Amino acid sequence: MITGVFRMRVWAPVGVLTSLAYCLHQRKAALAEPQEADRRNPVDRNLLELKMVQVVFRHGARSPLQPLPLEQSQQVEWNPQLLEVPSQTQFDYTVTDLAGGLKPHSPFDSEYHETTLKGGMFAGQLTKVGMQQMFALGERLRKSYVEDIPFLSPTFNPLEVSVRSTNINRNLESTRCLLAGLFQRQKEGPIIIHTDEASSEVLYPNSQNCWSMRQRTRGRRQTASLQPGISEDLKKVKEVMGIGSSDGVDFLILLDNVAAEQVHSLPSCPALKRFAWMIEQRAVDTALYILQREDRESIQLAVGPFLHILENNLLKAVDPATPPSKIRKLYLYAAHDVTLMPLLMALGIFDHKWPPFAVDLTMELYQHQESKEWFVRLCYHGEEQVPEGCPEGLCPLDKFLNTMSAYTLSPEKYHRLCSQAQVIELGSGE
Repeated sequence: MITGVFRMRVWAPVGVLTSLAYCLHQRKAALAEPQEADRRNPVDRNLLELKMVQVVFRHGARSPLQPLPLEQSQQVEWNPQLLEVPSQTQFDYTVTDLAGGLKPHSPFDSEYHETTLKGGMFAGQLTKVGMQQMFALGERLRKSYVEDIPFLSPTFNPLEVSVRSTNINRNLESTRCLLAGLFQRQKEGPIIIHTDEASSEVLYPNSQNCWSMRQRTRGRRQTASLQPGISEDLKKVKEVMGIGSSDGVDFLILLDNVAAEQVHSLPSCPALKRFAWMIEQRAVDTALYILQREDRESIQLAVGPFLHILENNLLKAVDPATPPSKIRKLYLYAAHDVTLMPLLMALGIFDHKWPPFAVDLTMELYQHQESKEWFVRLCYHGEEQVPEGCPEGLCPLDKFLNTMSAYTLSPEKYHRLCSQAQVIELGSGE
């Protein structure tokens, strides 16, 4: 989670490959003519060749973003010893903006450093536990794409791997640990992690420059806590914990603390342990109320530009006219729980559980060696999923693109939707 993500979020433009619009249209039209006779029979997976992998992952375990308003004696102690860097995760990298320039300023990190937790740590810091989680994820990816299938080189090669992260330290460091596990700290060239300005980032829902998103989500977080069921349970938990009714604590803040404390085996407030399951479920209910999936544009504005990036990567890979230098075998995206939740909803695979630390959503692109047809295989947390509109886990690319297209937003359409509310507000004299 990112501070204030479900209040006034920070969305942004994506300057991605608009020249592929015509190609996209042609490609979808061509793919929409499946060989139905062949599709009636299960696809022989032994005849599939892996062509590309995209991985969207949440950062590793961290300290909470906002401490609970408890008595000092009841608060968990966040000792800086929790920040020790495991030697196997050390891996040099450089951060640039999307154009290869200097690393942008991170307003989120500046904000986190204004909050010192009991024990001395800052809010939102990646811990040793989080680093180990990400290293383990990297090792799992290595087993899948280096050892079991010789798809990637055993050492990092910038011609094979593209890396992008939000410009928040815990994500950058999580990416470092993942790469260290994936390539066992071996590289053939420099590791460059690309990131964007906070005002234009698209790897999380971002309302900073999107009036429409701001208008849609305005007040929803406050009213979410007043919804039947959520309201009664929140009152019960806060009363047991001795938290006042007017202090602004909701289930999102409660989950942020209980998840951080539990993953580090820290002595939580007994009430947090007692109500841990309820807190997670009600946090999910709160997020769903704020996102409101039945309002398709809300999901589009949340992850539409990011889906556009993922879609364009697929289309470039299947287009024979794409120069090899413009394609990577592996695309890594360091994101957040608030990215994954609407992303899973858009793909029809959300399991109504809060995305845990270090969880990954993996999108594999295959081509059948005989029919030359294309397929997508989607895995969440290492488990194969069946996306909405797909007959099975191995989904024909045309069907998968149709599912994505309901929520994908090109940069132009995104800016147009974002500006609509602004025009309305200006026209009404507000």
